[in-house]
Amino acid sequence: MVSGSKHGHDYRLDEIDRLIVHALMTDARSISAPDIADDVNVSAGTIRNRIARLEEHGIVTGYHAAVDFERADGSLTNLFLCNVPFPDIERVTAQSGGIPGVIDIRELMGGRTNLHVLAVGDNTTELRRIGRQLSEIGVEIEDEMLVKDRSRFSYGPFGPEADESVSLADSISLAGGAEVIDIPVDADAPVVGLTVEHAVEEGLLPPEALLVAIERDDETITPHGDTVIQSNDIVTVFSRDPSETVLNGFEVADPVEVDE
Repeated sequence: MVSGSKHGHDYRLDEIDRLIVHALMTDARSISAPDIADDVNVSAGTIRNRIARLEEHGIVTGYHAAVDFERADGSLTNLFLCNVPFPDIERVTAQSGGIPGVIDIRELMGGRTNLHVLAVGDNTTELRRIGRQLSEIGVEIEDEMLVKDRSRFSYGPFGPEADESVSLADSISLAGGAEVIDIPVDADAPVVGLTVEHAVEEGLLPPEALLVAIERDDETITPHGDTVIQSNDIVTVFSRDPSETVLNGFEVADPVEVDE
């Protein structure tokens, strides 16, 4: 996959985006859009559209296999802790990536060892060869060590919250106390099947709330009074007087327990 040219800070992640990133970090190899859709409570088409958008903005930059090279063919993995003059770091990074055996390079913002190079070799002779080639392009190797194991984990703050009162509602606070809220529409929500006008008449949406957009599968709809709200829609609501009443039409009542 080729990363898009747009920058991540041009796009604000909402709660659905965060859950998608969390799921991809957990198991990008086997998880599918329908799997994520089931957990997030939106359609698979919306998930695919969101992933494409994350890729386009350079937030999700690729999907990489985690390989145990020692188990694969007995190879050794070595971490070189390097120092490179700041003006040369982009050049050195590009040239280091062309050295056979180098599999990962990280540029650091501060400290003496501002470049970490991860490399794989059949034996110590191969690792010494990689070290020499790094030195030849202007890298000063401060230290190096064999890597025993690597573990990867998903980013916890992007994971699901256990105490959400409304499914994945995400909001932005604006000046004057107003809010813009993104709300996924559950299949059992009271507003499902109603027009926007009818939802206001039924008191499910307060008159002061404005529906800004509806994301449905792969398209964004500008809602009008006769627009019908459907399950799995993601509705963006603007309210100058935010309160729980804005969400009433999207809340699913808890099931009533009946004593047998």
